[in-house]
Amino acid sequence: MNIGIIPARFASTRLMGKPLADIGGKPMIQHTYESSLKSKMLHEVIIAADDEKVAQVARDFGARVIVTPKEIATGSDRIAYVAQNMPHADIIVNIQGDEPFIKGRMIDEAIEPLFFDSSVNVSTLAKKITTVEELENPSIPKVVFDYHNFALYFSRSPIPFVRDARSLLDSLRVADIYKHIGLYVYRREALLKFTSLPPTDLERIEKLEQLRMLENGFKIKIVVTELESLSVDTPEDLEIARRYYNKMYRHY
Repeated sequence: MNIGIIPARFASTRLMGKPLADIGGKPMIQHTYESSLKSKMLHEVIIAADDEKVAQVARDFGARVIVTPKEIATGSDRIAYVAQNMPHADIIVNIQGDEPFIKGRMIDEAIEPLFFDSSVNVSTLAKKITTVEELENPSIPKVVFDYHNFALYFSRSPIPFVRDARSLLDSLRVADIYKHIGLYVYRREALLKFTSLPPTDLERIEKLEQLRMLENGFKIKIVVTELESLSVDTPEDLEIARRYYNKMYRHY
């Protein structure tokens, strides 16, 4: 079975109560859940909540919810807590709770490498950066990958560094630079192994937990998508999401 798990942490440091933030009359976690249900390759979607307030709201809109301990530090650890009790799940998809407009097709694009290639154990998404604002924003991780689409490195800094470029805009003109979209697909065994490992040096430095995988020899397949998503990390992001919703969905 392919199981999508949405980790929902109430006590976000940059946006308290983020899963319950209102977007167009619905809590953000409901938007994420309903968007995930549009995947054609997921058999079930579960919300992993760390707070009973979030859990009850999710139950009210019909989601299956598993309440996880508050002391769990990361989203990956939260989904691993759920996955360890689901031996029937072959593939686990970590769908970020702060991606209210994630598209079902994006989830399916990320799953496909594991479906068609038994040697792939972890995959994620990347999209070409088109604006200087995205390139210089440290909240948007960047990724470089090899000719077989396996990740070489993730960073909050613009990578690769384009030595001959006269500006960041010039960098985008002469090189393909990609942002990382934080949707992860794991074979269950790979997820449980990854989350059993201690944090690593580069992970601590960059504050990017996917570097723990690379430092321990995991190969991460990168799927380049043409589709866009929108991550909500700050109050400013929330206002952008509300405007996006009003523009794209309100008339429906």
